[in-house]
Amino acid sequence: MADESNTGAVAASEAAGEMKTQKQRSPRRQKATAEQVRDSSATADKPRKHSEQEKIEKLKLIETEVAQHKSTLKDAIKRAGISEQTYYQWKRAAKPVAQKADMPVSPGDEFADLVQLEKENQRLRKLLAEKLRTENADLRKRLGLDE
Repeated sequence: MADESNTGAVAASEAAGEMKTQKQRSPRRQKATAEQVRDSSATADKPRKHSEQEKIEKLKLIETEVAQHKSTLKDAIKRAGISEQTYYQWKRAAKPVAQKADMPVSPGDEFADLVQLEKENQRLRKLLAEKLRTENADLRKRLGLDE
């Protein structure tokens, strides 16, 4: 019976030894309250959302700086106050708008334009043919081939 009580005492002392070797954690930080979050967002210098006009102005500013070799693309983007990722997202979003403006509105308009172009093409061909006939006649007269 003495052996049984000894093993219980040894197991208890081992458990106490393990607890001593574990690191003590520092207390956790308290979560920010709603008022603290509002105060910190109100003091932010840069707006989170830009209007379409601001986006276009910043893109133009960056493009002109790079085109005039005033600075590199990365430096121009930093001066504009946006990240490179934002610049490329804005640039990609601006391209489809420009492409849509160039496209015709409806297929009916395309057909009317095609008919008009064909008429103009026919008129120009007639003018060219008449001009070539007159030049050909002048050359024949000069060479004395009109017999």
